[in-house]
Amino acid sequence: MDTLFLHDFSLQIVIGIYAWERKVPQTVKLDIEIGLPHSRAALSDNIADSINYAEVAERIRTTTRNHEFHLVEALAEHIANLILKDFGAPWVKICVTKPNVVRSIKQIGVCIERGIRT
Repeated sequence: MDTLFLHDFSLQIVIGIYAWERKVPQTVKLDIEIGLPHSRAALSDNIADSINYAEVAERIRTTTRNHEFHLVEALAEHIANLILKDFGAPWVKICVTKPNVVRSIKQIGVCIERGIRT
């Protein structure tokens, strides 16, 4: 399977379970791997045969502006479902990290995989 990836993608969103976390947007970092439904783009050199990563990034920015999340797990699930449904990917892996939220821990986060990896 060919895999498209977006690494170190930064978003400013409202996320967290504590009241102080919900007052202002926080930075979250995404690492996304998207399974491509076929490998035609490698032969055709045509974006129509792939998933356009710029469109994926813009769709994630747009949808997360309209949502607030309590858990990084919920954010990851939201993004995974969006990519699977809206872009026809057969498989996706999403890692969400929140930097510098807990003293003495550089990053906290979660990784999820959804769909079927072939």
